[in-house]
This record gives sequence, C-alpha cells and structure tokens, in this order.
Amino acid sequence: MSTIRVQTAQNVSLEYEVASLGDRIVAALLDYLVLGAWAVVCFVAVALLVAQNGAGTSLRGQPLLIALVVLGYAPFVFYHLLCEVFFNGQSIGKKARDIKVMRLDGTSPRLGNYLLRWLLGVVDMQLGGLVAIITIAANGRGQRVGDIAAGTTVIKARPRPAGAAPLPSLEAMASYQVVFPQAALLADHDVALVRQLVHQASARQNYAVLSEVATKVKAITGIQTDLQDGPFLQTVLRDHAHLAAVGSS
Repeated sequence: MSTIRVQTAQNVSLEYEVASLGDRIVAALLDYLVLGAWAVVCFVAVALLVAQNGAGTSLRGQPLLIALVVLGYAPFVFYHLLCEVFFNGQSIGKKARDIKVMRLDGTSPRLGNYLLRWLLGVVDMQLGGLVAIITIAANGRGQRVGDIAAGTTVIKARPRPAGAAPLPSLEAMASYQVVFPQAALLADHDVALVRQLVHQASARQNYAVLSEVATKVKAITGIQTDLQDGPFLQTVLRDHAHLAAVGSS
C-alpha cells in the first residue's frame, strides 16, 4: 500500500493513501459505462427524431437534431474535466471507488491543474491506456503523465481513520507549535463536544458529520484552511489543548 506524506502550508504533516492501480482502472471502467449509457440514450433520441421526421432527414435546418448530436459527443471530450472541476476531484467512477484527485501539497487542485492533467490525458491513453498504467505502476506516487505535469495524484478520498486517536500528553506538547491560534476562541464545552463528535464520526466513518463539525468550527473561529476535515479538527483540538495549558500555567 503506497502512501504519500505532504507538508501543508500550516506546517502540518499529513499522510495519504495513494489510490491503487486497480481502483483507478475500475473507476475508469465505470466512467466508460456511464459514457456508454449516455451514448445509447443520445443514439435512441436521434433515431426517434429521424424516424419522426422521415428517413431522409439531414442535419441542415434541424437545430434539435444538431443539438442532440453535439450533446452526444461533448461528454466524451469534457466528461473528466467537468466532473473533477465541479465534484471536487471526482468523476462518477472515482466517487464509486472513494478516490479523488489531490495536489501533492495536500490541497485541492485548481482549474489549471485539472486542465493540464485533462489535456495530457491524450498522452496517457496511448496504446489503450498502457502509457498511464506503466507510469502509475513505476512512479511510486500514483501519478500518470498528466498528474506528473500538473503536480497532482489520486488518493483515497476517505482519510485514514485517525480521528479517534487520543490527544498527546501535555509533556509531549512542550515544544508544540500552534497552527491555528483562533482555536482559543472555542469554549471548553465546544471543544468537548467537538472531540466527542470527531471520535464517533471517525469510528463510524461518518464523513458527513466531520464536514458539518468542521464547517461550524470554521464559522466560530474564522479559520480558513485547505486541510481536510479530519486533520483540521485534530489540529484545532491539539492547538486548543496547548493554548489552554499555556494559559493556565
């Protein structure tokens, strides 16, 4: 199982599990099934339209027919780009396999990253995708040619369940560097509730709860960060524990 370790802008070290080659192949096959189903729907729609207007119907002067043909072809070109841009690095196939695109620094890709890996998809698909398979297998960080150029990789979307881990002792935090000073804005009862929810959500892999808790913590503290919800909440809890210890000493 390959992993990558990244150092975020907040000086937090995170470890991510790289999506396996098998997961990526299955995700790609699922995406092709989706595109195939779309092609069938469009073909049937065009066939019905032609049958309704006569077998000799041409594209000229048939705006609806032209639109159907364009809609039929467009997803084959833009499907992966649009899905990853609007669905946070995931296509339907990636969503089914719980994998997503991420930058090597641990942040979400920007439009330029998505565009570059999409454009170089033409290179990766040479020899029936063999170029991508060989590159991913040999790279060690789960990167195809497009990922290498864009500075991205594909990881497991669900973070490793480390949320239930106990906070380090105060002795171990003697040299701890606070990442989010705003954690001091949280009341003690808020922190206790956050710790309990993080523990329960991580144990049950309920990432919707983690997202909701992270959103509320950010609203209270005004913190803005690209950290994923689990690591973010753990960092806030450590920061609050350290700040409380310093304040009481």
